[in-house]
Amino acid sequence: MTDNHDWYDRGAGPMPAHDTTAVLPPVGGAPQPPQGGRAARRRQASRTGSPIIAPGMQPALVTAALALLLAGGALLGRPALAAASVVLQAVTAAGWFRLNGMWPARQGIVLAFLAGVTAEAAVLADGADNAPAVIIGTLGVWLLLVLVLQLRHHGSPEERLSSLTATAASTLITILATGFLATTADPRGSDAVVTAVIAVAVATLARAIPLPGVVSVLVALAAATGSGIALGQLGTSDAALVALAAGVCALIGLRVASYDFPSRFVHFTAGAALPLTAAAPAVYVAARALLG
Repeated sequence: MTDNHDWYDRGAGPMPAHDTTAVLPPVGGAPQPPQGGRAARRRQASRTGSPIIAPGMQPALVTAALALLLAGGALLGRPALAAASVVLQAVTAAGWFRLNGMWPARQGIVLAFLAGVTAEAAVLADGADNAPAVIIGTLGVWLLLVLVLQLRHHGSPEERLSSLTATAASTLITILATGFLATTADPRGSDAVVTAVIAVAVATLARAIPLPGVVSVLVALAAATGSGIALGQLGTSDAALVALAAGVCALIGLRVASYDFPSRFVHFTAGAALPLTAAAPAVYVAARALLG
């Protein structure tokens, strides 16, 4: 992960993922390490406390806005939901690369984003009857493309491996957001999507309230479950299960986006998108199990 704790405190723009300070010429026959590297080590040594920093309330509001966009799309129809999902995929692709300390990574972000768009278009054109096969097929094609593009990478073996891992993972996660559109294969699937995204929004907002750790988790899950029941889009038991599953996924997404002193850019991209993106496949599975 990139050392960006000082950047987070200053609130400046994204900083590079690698120290590009040139190595100083040797003095007295002994090579000197990069000045930037020494500074980074001093900052690392001066850190105290946990590297886990939760996104907080402002990114939670962005999550809520994305959730409302998805809910509106689900109510308006599958093309509108596909368009809303594309917005979620764009934020997910950018956030995942920065979360992995890779910036700038425009080619990888664009590649992952286009993979998501392709999956959305394929599921939309197919009518969602064979959504799992379509999504897996799209993922396979794009992962092959990722491998081919990585063959042109001229960095060190370690850099190539990091780039391949981040790009493949970003492609997978971005495509998984297509699960919301896939859920609408059943006419009642739209109700499940609305229930789930609203539950994610509520859980994320509740988690941002400053409460003790375990209490905060329980409050967030209870609020998510209650929102599903109160919304009334599904039967009471089905709504509770879908909302609870979405709430659990939202908390997992928040935890991932909180790891290793994340930056504000991470919080407003990965921190805002991952709670929803993580919920997409879970909602699909839950809807298929409950709605038949």
